[in-house]
Amino acid sequence: MDYKIVLSDIDGTLLTSEHHVLPRTADAIRQVVAQDIPFVLVSARMPEAIMPIIEEIGTRAAAICYNGALVITPERVEIHDERMSRAHTDAVLNLIAKDYPEASMSYYAGHTWYVRDRADPDVRREERITTVTSVEADFASLIAADILPNKLFAMGTPALVARMEGELSSVFPELSIMRSLPHLLEIIERTVSKATGIEILLAHYGIDRSEALAFGDNYNDISMLRYVGHSVAMGNAPEEIKGIASDVTEGNDADGIYHFLRKIRMVE
Repeated sequence: MDYKIVLSDIDGTLLTSEHHVLPRTADAIRQVVAQDIPFVLVSARMPEAIMPIIEEIGTRAAAICYNGALVITPERVEIHDERMSRAHTDAVLNLIAKDYPEASMSYYAGHTWYVRDRADPDVRREERITTVTSVEADFASLIAADILPNKLFAMGTPALVARMEGELSSVFPELSIMRSLPHLLEIIERTVSKATGIEILLAHYGIDRSEALAFGDNYNDISMLRYVGHSVAMGNAPEEIKGIASDVTEGNDADGIYHFLRKIRMVE
């Protein structure tokens, strides 16, 4: 099969455990792009946490941000921007403030990451990982100004986040509420997924989903892995994710993307 587009999750897939792109993987991606095959980063991250990775690789790439809520072409044109509703945003924040005051909340709107307190240790850790600087704000004021989020994001202990996921999923079945890591909870509209973001980008390029190849490693990659023509799970992925994918490659710390692209002779 000659694939016409290659898509990859970022954390746990493209990046190593030390949050870098290995040289052979970066070179493989450059080889793909040199063949006029679009390479796309698909992530829960905001744009400003994705663009430095594209620069590190040294190529051009599209970005599907916030798990599909914001889609940006390699030319930096935004072709899709879906926000949470005012009602959902207000209700979720009120419930978390009442039942989980110890949770660290983030409010992602377009190109800005809003937090209540930049000194929060969870915020500081996330700033180090993503290299993005957060902005302190009052969330109620943002809602009043009609600055609605693409995504709400909760950080806490794994036990706390698990409890939050259970209650929020029960109270808000119309939202997509999923842990991207044991200590991180992503909250977006249910109409948003990595698959819907990919569908929008494929329509932009005029590429059929059967011609798409995607790499992923975790539960928020499931919609992407099921949507594309050929899906590849990383060796470090949970067994359930490996069972969903068409293929399994080496782990993110062992050039998994490079090895699979070389195996199918897309790169040297």
